[in-house]
Amino acid sequence: MNGAQSVLRTLLDAGVDVCFANPGTSEMHLVAALDAFPAMRAVLGLSEGVVTGAADGYARITGTPAAALLHLGPGLANGWANLHNARRAGSPVVAIVGDHATYHKRFDAPLESDIESLADPLRGWVRRSSHAADAGADTAAAVAAAMDPPGRVASLLLPGDVSWGDGGVPVEPIPPKAPRLPGEAAIAAAAGALRDDEPTTLLLGGPACTEAGLRAASRIARATGARVLVETFPARLPRGAGLPSFDRLGYLPEQAAGQLDGTQRLVLAGARSPATFFGYPDHASDLVPEGARVHQLAGREHDATRALEDLAGRVAPEYAPLLAEQARPTLPGGALTVQNWVEVIGALLPDNAIVADESNTSGLLLPQATAGAPRHDLLTLTGGAIGQGMPVATGAAIAARDRPVINLEADGSAMYTLPALWTQAREQLDVTTVVLNNRAYAILRMELGRVGAEPSGAAAKSLFDLSTPDIDFTAMASGMGVPASRATTAEELADQFRRATSEPGPHLIEAMVPPLA
Repeated sequence: MNGAQSVLRTLLDAGVDVCFANPGTSEMHLVAALDAFPAMRAVLGLSEGVVTGAADGYARITGTPAAALLHLGPGLANGWANLHNARRAGSPVVAIVGDHATYHKRFDAPLESDIESLADPLRGWVRRSSHAADAGADTAAAVAAAMDPPGRVASLLLPGDVSWGDGGVPVEPIPPKAPRLPGEAAIAAAAGALRDDEPTTLLLGGPACTEAGLRAASRIARATGARVLVETFPARLPRGAGLPSFDRLGYLPEQAAGQLDGTQRLVLAGARSPATFFGYPDHASDLVPEGARVHQLAGREHDATRALEDLAGRVAPEYAPLLAEQARPTLPGGALTVQNWVEVIGALLPDNAIVADESNTSGLLLPQATAGAPRHDLLTLTGGAIGQGMPVATGAAIAARDRPVINLEADGSAMYTLPALWTQAREQLDVTTVVLNNRAYAILRMELGRVGAEPSGAAAKSLFDLSTPDIDFTAMASGMGVPASRATTAEELADQFRRATSEPGPHLIEAMVPPLA
């Protein structure tokens, strides 16, 4: 057995049976080894951002890692943005990065780079395998490291001669660490804060955003009068009829500040202390109201759901959660607008769907339109690096072949990782993509004034304009094997969405929605 074969055998023994890949010459022995291990499903992505984003989406649904096979430092760099999103999501990902043969590195060949310097900022785990005999053990360590709570990116650097060298040894899986409960003092302090008469907000994030966590939070809110909010961009949030429904913390600083206004006690359950997305002139970065006391019930590394259940048992033993009733919007009519396209989705969302939402400014009204829709899981842009939606939807569809996946995608963001459509066609994944084509970087138009920039002229405005030339998403999708259509009215969107979600395989609908005023 060579090093590459020991890597694949060890991955499979650890339960990692999907490898999203964009390989190059240095990874050819890993590619060749796939035929010896048919249980490993290899999924080709035509760009590294698709590969890493798909691994993130897969992990968000399964809670376990896939492998992401990348080619040297430039391959890792190309996929880095979606590994950043995966890190912020707490997704376990095993990034296997091929490198030059150990003896070849001193020649400074064109693709030579310092891979460790690219992997280190992901704040995960990094190891370079030095010998074929160590490759299996290094792989087992990488899988275990990826599963460390709350989940992280584990980067295994695999030189070519380590892959092709003889003497590979598969290694048994290393049992992953279980998330631990926070200490008694943290739970008792949160209970004390909630029992006080001061206005209290409970902010949920990360591992608290489970069905059980939401139910416990609702019980706490009913018993204590505390307000419950969910972090702005949760990795995975169960929503819909039969579940508690909470507002997410606003993206805009003034919106978030308004939601938190008056809070005297802020209890964090799996969430970071809230801060603005960017620094703005004349606006504080810290969103915690002045004078408010912050209590951390559970960090992202903790079992925040169990901590919430423990807390609910103390302050709300006799209370049941308040659950959202089934309520769909009435199907609208007329030309598409920022308001009515979300009503179409809310009215027609399939049961048990997975919704990968990167609709950005076009989707500001989506939460209200889908709160009473059938139960679904929402995946959002955790790290703010756009180009996540299509790849995350792809990985989620690989993870859950029996569930419909809906990708709601802003036009500018879609262009970052459009080749994900090709992978969806190749794998015949049930992904319905709705591209909101407003022919603009609308969010940047909005931010231009918000950061205090001088009134802009034609040169500045041209950088936010995506209409010269117009982007034809239906043509590009068709060119990658995905059936595509265009909707300009709510009636057309409804007809096309019904058809797309009732047929197998991927579909794309280009919804011509005007930009947010």
